[in-house]
This record gives sequence, structure tokens and C-alpha cells, in this order.
Amino acid sequence: MYQPPAFKEDRPDVLKKLVKQHPLAMLACNGAPVPIVNHLPMIWDEADRSPRLLAHLAKGNGLIKDATEGQEALAIFQGPTHYITPNWYPGKKEHGKEVPTYNYMVAHLRGTLHFYEDADWLLAQLNQLTDQMESGRAAPWSVGDAPEAFTARQLKGIYGVELRVTEMVGKWKVSQNRAPVDRQGVVQGLRQEGDDEARQMADLIASKL
Repeated sequence: MYQPPAFKEDRPDVLKKLVKQHPLAMLACNGAPVPIVNHLPMIWDEADRSPRLLAHLAKGNGLIKDATEGQEALAIFQGPTHYITPNWYPGKKEHGKEVPTYNYMVAHLRGTLHFYEDADWLLAQLNQLTDQMESGRAAPWSVGDAPEAFTARQLKGIYGVELRVTEMVGKWKVSQNRAPVDRQGVVQGLRQEGDDEARQMADLIASKL
């Protein structure tokens, strides 16, 4: 990934936070004739002090057959994104020498793939995933809320995926290369957009002012 110095973000704690807040990953690995790509929620786990990403796929998904045990793969996570119009920069009215851009946050986690079909492993992963996704709800659902026999049948239809992380890089493009007056203009413009991602991006930029 191209990382200009202004946008480079390699701090593990910052990348970990993005993964936890936006767990839907694009998991890519080499395939023939094109890369194999899957979209799935992945849970950050570091119980063994080495970060790994845990997930599961339906048995109908052929990744377990198309990829080899220990094969390298890349998980990509994306945070808030938003289009930035030149109209938000004061320079647009002064000299017109401005262009559009796009702000975004991404984390690339590289590692090796490993697969599991053990029911205990799968149940633990489902509990981790559910606990994270249901956290903060007034009445959180848990795997134990479903009948045991039903859950056992569901487990037979999936397999586990683990990415043992070996490298993490990130890119935070949130107008930090612009002058404070430009960033203020972008924040104001985003807040007028009214959508959630615009609000999140505005808050990120405002935190850097």
C-alpha cells in the first residue's frame, strides 16, 4: 500500500482500534486465475500475545479447498470514508487552484491462513463474535439463547478461519496535509452533509485541529 508520510499510520493500538470498530474485512489471497476474495467479520484476538484474526465461513464457501494451510493472505479493514469537494476550501473562492479528493482510513493486516472444523473452536469463535457485536445493546443476544440442538446443527455447516498476523500497516487520509483553515472548512462542509460517515469524518478531522 502506498503510504505518503503525512498519511502513514503503523501504530498497533490505532490499527487494532479500527479493526474492532469496523470488523467487516476483505480477506484476499492468491488464486488462479484471479485473487480469492471474501468479505467477512473478523475478530481481533491476542490471547497468545501474538495478534490473530478469527472468523468462520459456510462450508459451501470453497476457500478451505482453494487455499492451502499456512498460505499468506491479506485482511483489509476500512473505517469512515467521504468525498471532499474543493468548494469547502477557502482557496476555491480566492484563486480556484483546488481539486477534489477522498478521505478514508484503512488497515492492511498480512498473515498466514489456518482452518478449523473442530466444534469447540467454532463455538468459541461464535461466542467471541457475538459478544463483540452485541456489546452495548440493552438486551444483548448470545449464542446460548438458541436451542443447543439447533446450534449444533449450525456448527456442522461452517468452518473456522484464522489469520496469524505477521505485518500491519495503515493509512489515515483525513485532511491532515491541509492548512488548519482548510481543515476547518472541510469539517463545516461535512457536518452540513448530514450522514453518519460525514459526521464521523468531521469528528476525526476536528480532533486534529
